[in-house]
Amino acid sequence: MQALEPPIFHTPCWPLFRWLFENGCVPHHVAFAWLVMLALIGLAFVVPRRPALVPRGVQNMMEAVLEFILSLIDDVIGPEGRRFLPLIATLGLFIFASNLLGLVPGFTAPTDNLNTNLACALVVFCSYHWIGIRKHGLAAYLKHFAGPMPAIAPLMIPIELISHLARPLSLTMRLFGNMLGGHILLSSFFFMTVGLSTWGLSGAAGLLGLLVATFGSVAAVLFTVGFLFPLKILVAFLQAFIFVMLSMVYVAGALEAAHDGGHGAEAATHH
Repeated sequence: MQALEPPIFHTPCWPLFRWLFENGCVPHHVAFAWLVMLALIGLAFVVPRRPALVPRGVQNMMEAVLEFILSLIDDVIGPEGRRFLPLIATLGLFIFASNLLGLVPGFTAPTDNLNTNLACALVVFCSYHWIGIRKHGLAAYLKHFAGPMPAIAPLMIPIELISHLARPLSLTMRLFGNMLGGHILLSSFFFMTVGLSTWGLSGAAGLLGLLVATFGSVAAVLFTVGFLFPLKILVAFLQAFIFVMLSMVYVAGALEAAHDGGHGAEAATHH
């Protein structure tokens, strides 16, 4: 199993991570998730310490991110949703930072593991149900599962239950599949480049083999740096954006459950 784990765990520069992994204390995706959380917590403490009237640098970036998330909340949930900014922004920043961590050599993204994604999805699942219950009361919130007419309740209740239970699965698998697929693609190009270089330097095919290996390795590196890395950054942002957008749709649906507005909001977003 250790051969399949990120090389950072086998590097002397990270004795704490190596000790935690080798002694079975925490899996690698948990250690990397902690690393992302520590970085975000540190950023949250550093930025507000000396706020400038005209923001620059990191403060300007963080304010732009929060304004962007607030505009999304206003569009999807409405002004009432601004109180959920800590939940939405935390999820978005954590998922985006975790996705980007997979681009650092020696690391893997915590989000290419099902457990990390399922934990985030369950936070969303429990949160929007709790928000709906707080807004309408338990009885009124549960009533919307039966549909607008009592006659169709036996049909609507199973459909609604399956629909809601499928949401954590959908959030988990979508993020997991995209991040793991990107990780496998980058790993394939890495091993292809190393193998091609090793074959050329071994001299097994003579000068022609060395030339072919050199050209192939350079082409693979340029393709990875010029295309795959920008594509992975775009995918990292899009997956965080989709996760956050669906989370806001679920919250909006829970807030409007008594008026049967959840289905309309979700349908509008999917269209």
